[in-house]
Amino acid sequence: MKRTIILIVMMAALAVAFAQSPISTGQTQLNAGVGLSAWGVPVYAGLDYGLSRDVSIGAEVSFRSYRQKIAQVYWDHSVLGISGNVNYHFNHILNIPEPWDFYAGLNLGYYVFNSPSSYPGSYKSQLGIAGQIGGRYYFTDKLGVNLEFGGGNAFSGGKLGISLKL
Repeated sequence: MKRTIILIVMMAALAVAFAQSPISTGQTQLNAGVGLSAWGVPVYAGLDYGLSRDVSIGAEVSFRSYRQKIAQVYWDHSVLGISGNVNYHFNHILNIPEPWDFYAGLNLGYYVFNSPSSYPGSYKSQLGIAGQIGGRYYFTDKLGVNLEFGGGNAFSGGKLGISLKL
């Protein structure tokens, strides 16, 4: 038990020692992962670009497919999402330590619903606007994990993934 505790403390110390600050001015970051949604489990990939030490803009694409049962008939659907976002990063204003990156922002996207032509429901492609709040933790100067919560968009339940500084 004592060895396990020592090992965990050493690993945490190494993670903090090698951790770096959030996205900086002119830097690009790749994000990818999975999300939660009322319409299946989306996968996503996107890029963020640091406009300043506190503001980033980004673009993202997502895809998911799901099956719906209506009156003993199964209907297969898919949704493709393309969106842009802007985030404010709170690290400097709140004096948050370097391995962490906490942010909040808005996103605007277009979601293309694809359903069978005989589907009796009313899903249709639409524009979506939403907010998000999230955080990242960087294990190295280039690699981190991210967790984000949002509402009203393709990832209404949130998303979990990796971030890679390019």
